[in-house]
Amino acid sequence: MFDPLLFSQNVIFIEELYNKYLHDPQSVDESWRQYFSQVGEDNGDFTQYFIGPSWLKRKEKIVGYKEKTVSTQKEKFPPIPTSSDANLSFKVAKLIEAFRAYGHMAAKIDPLEVRESKLPLELEHTKYGIKKEDLEQIAYIDGAFGCNEMKINELYKTLLRTYSGRFGVEFIHMENLEEREWLRSKIENAAGIINFDKSKKVKILSSLIEVEMFEGYLHTKFPGAKRFSIEGAESNIIAIEEVIKTSAKNNVVEAVFGMAHRGRLSVLAKIMKKPYRALFSEFKGGIFIPDSLNLPGDVKYHLSASVDVEIEDKKIHLTLTPNPSHLELVNPVVSGRVRAKQDSIKDVDKKRVMGVLLHGDAAFSGQGSVMESLAISNVKAYNTGGAVHIVTNNQIGFTTTSDDGRSSRYCTDIAKMIAAPIFHVSGDDPEAVAYVSEIAAEYRLKFKKDVFIDVVGYRKYGHNESDEPMFTQPKMYSIIHQHKSPSEIYSERLLSLGEITKEEINQIKGKFKEFLDKEFEFSDTYKAEKADWLQGVWSGFDEFLTDKNSKVVTAVDKMQLKSLATVLSSVPNNFKANPKVERVLKNRKEMLDKEDGIDWGMGETLAYATLLQDGYNVRITGEDVERGTFSHRHAVVVDQENESKYAPLQNLGGSANFEIHNSILSELAVMGFEYGYSYSSPNTLVIWEAQYGDFANSAQMMIDQYVASGKDKWLRMNGLVLLLPHGYAGDGPEHSSARLERYLQLCANDNMTVANCTTPASIFHLLRRHMHRNYRSPLVIMTPKSLLRHKLAVSKLEDFAKNSCFNAVLSDDLQVSSVKKVIFCSGKVYYDLFEEREKRQRKDIALVRLEQLYPYPQEEITVQLKKYKGAKQIIWCQEEHKNMGAWSYIKLRFDETVRIEYVGRDESASPSAGYGKLHLKELNTFLNKAFE
Repeated sequence: MFDPLLFSQNVIFIEELYNKYLHDPQSVDESWRQYFSQVGEDNGDFTQYFIGPSWLKRKEKIVGYKEKTVSTQKEKFPPIPTSSDANLSFKVAKLIEAFRAYGHMAAKIDPLEVRESKLPLELEHTKYGIKKEDLEQIAYIDGAFGCNEMKINELYKTLLRTYSGRFGVEFIHMENLEEREWLRSKIENAAGIINFDKSKKVKILSSLIEVEMFEGYLHTKFPGAKRFSIEGAESNIIAIEEVIKTSAKNNVVEAVFGMAHRGRLSVLAKIMKKPYRALFSEFKGGIFIPDSLNLPGDVKYHLSASVDVEIEDKKIHLTLTPNPSHLELVNPVVSGRVRAKQDSIKDVDKKRVMGVLLHGDAAFSGQGSVMESLAISNVKAYNTGGAVHIVTNNQIGFTTTSDDGRSSRYCTDIAKMIAAPIFHVSGDDPEAVAYVSEIAAEYRLKFKKDVFIDVVGYRKYGHNESDEPMFTQPKMYSIIHQHKSPSEIYSERLLSLGEITKEEINQIKGKFKEFLDKEFEFSDTYKAEKADWLQGVWSGFDEFLTDKNSKVVTAVDKMQLKSLATVLSSVPNNFKANPKVERVLKNRKEMLDKEDGIDWGMGETLAYATLLQDGYNVRITGEDVERGTFSHRHAVVVDQENESKYAPLQNLGGSANFEIHNSILSELAVMGFEYGYSYSSPNTLVIWEAQYGDFANSAQMMIDQYVASGKDKWLRMNGLVLLLPHGYAGDGPEHSSARLERYLQLCANDNMTVANCTTPASIFHLLRRHMHRNYRSPLVIMTPKSLLRHKLAVSKLEDFAKNSCFNAVLSDDLQVSSVKKVIFCSGKVYYDLFEEREKRQRKDIALVRLEQLYPYPQEEITVQLKKYKGAKQIIWCQEEHKNMGAWSYIKLRFDETVRIEYVGRDESASPSAGYGKLHLKELNTFLNKAFE
């Protein structure tokens, strides 16, 4: 007899009982006292272990144990077995747990056998005291593999087959017991046996053949052309197909994909159903963008696609998101798109829309965007219910082997930071790939969490097809050159099992070759008839920015604005707001009552409130957005007693939704997520705010590759707003400049708007114009810091109301005839100049502000130059250094019409002085020069 009490799954019970014994030996049964007295464990060590870490004190709770009460009945516990059978059960339990934890280390997952998968010591039965003569014994195994008892010899074979056989799985690191048990049961109940029916096997083989033939066809027809083929990892297509099929069967209606370039052409053709003729046409020099749009486009292995497919009477929409060559940059963009789509259809349970992300092994373990994307994945503001991640593991990155490319055993080890399960499987075993992919998809659907499939294969050619990999990896590529393809290996397997005949295989190949030949012929005359854009939620938007769609009404009736005073300045009864916040809210009500003195925080809040009333959703994220880095916003008020939260903007009534979330300390992933959200929700005002403007530097790749160029490359419009606090106040080089010059350098073809506003009315109208016009492009705003409470940086209510609008250029009201000098400027420096002019009483110098820098307001500037045509000197003044800010951009444009001089700081390698005294010295120097 084997007592199940001693099995490893009851270890918590025994540990807690032992802890009771250490505190009071009389509190446990006599049989347990005898057993524990012989344990010989250091009591101090165990006590510390039992208490647990300081951040999670362990609570004593013995299942079935009751605290002693006044009772005549004596507590009884099962007697402790003392037979050798019980000791053997303990040993077997340790062996089973070892395989669950370390079995993946011996799994046959490397098709090239470059790395040994020998059995580690942890999986040797002798390590646990199980001798050769014990193997014929029957042991209690507590339901493992669906059995209570099993001969140890048979158990050992089953463990090897299940955990160290055709795939490996890592799940012991997962914190959630239910998830671990679900995976354990799923894996062990099949006991490592994968048994598909003939039709499924033939379908898998057909997919492999089609992918290999398509890639080979491209290689033959377009030798030397870059295509970043999937050859060597064709089974990834099997993984994708299985994930789609399983998800569709479970009522997922849309899957959003993100991937880098490796294998993308096969995904476009096989999964996204992009016409083969279109792909062949692009290789022949055709472009996917109609000539009439005159846009540069992108390489074919970066492009997007979407398709509706039907699987077993279930429809699912598939979308492939475009990507740049920064391989993992697409991850947060996909997540943002998924969340936007979920919000749009009220998919609160995250059951109907999901993300599928394909990674390369080297990039996944090497690029910071992966960590940032995983870090936000379970945070409320960014949670999408998890994604299925498929890693194309080529065991090499460009020319770098995994030994030099990472510090961990697996490329997927970073996934453990979110306690996600990880499957490892050989790309030469497509059945195993399909098997684990189905489990992975089911896990994501059941638990709404990320799951990873590491498909270990190889790269048939170099980084691209013209590279020579023998230069750097001669041994690996000597093996690859002799290695059969996955379809050849699987064909031989099915032939040996009698599942298919050679004639049937040749039939599959012949039919597909005929299809490819016809598509290749049709590609000669193929031409994109219409642009693949402005469909679905984007229907009705204009292709380009014009006067018609940019000049929209943004003014709001004065009475409507005043009616917002109470709701925007109130908190519920019994809500204990901070006294300072109460004053802020009270002042906001007074601003509207007096119709004057409206500051930036209120101007911004009015923009959100009126847009919500107009039916637009508003979503804001960033590191301190609820309060605002400089405490100007207070969109969320915190109760000082219970820390409950209240957001006035969520209580306006109406159907539009306002959400605002403080983000994790991330720029790249969070900005990417919000870009993705705006990508799929054009009628939501989506804002990412930097804590300080120069912190956006950490997301520069996202700005360059998506924000600035998404439309020109991929015909994908976006309305993301970046709020970047900017302004020189002696705060040092990392808290002064949002690097205005970088955004201006990226501007062309009306790809985005760059503004540097100076009044609350300007930000109000700018945000409202952004949503009301029938065109979307990113909006970059250099937002103020010191101006948030500047006595002069205020607006009247009439500046928001009837007959008001956004003015790209703001002029003085000086008597024109007296003006001898005109100073053009933008942003905070205007107030420095204004106060200096007042101090000097110079009525002969006009100050002209550019509230919008791009698109360049040529017409408005021309009006100002004509207005002050009698001026002897035209100056551009900026607070940024000469090699920064807007000077280079401005000079180039002014030179076409008039000579303009520079006044400001000299050139510098650093954005700003680190000392307040030096900052003031520089400021006074260029102010003096401006008023000479």
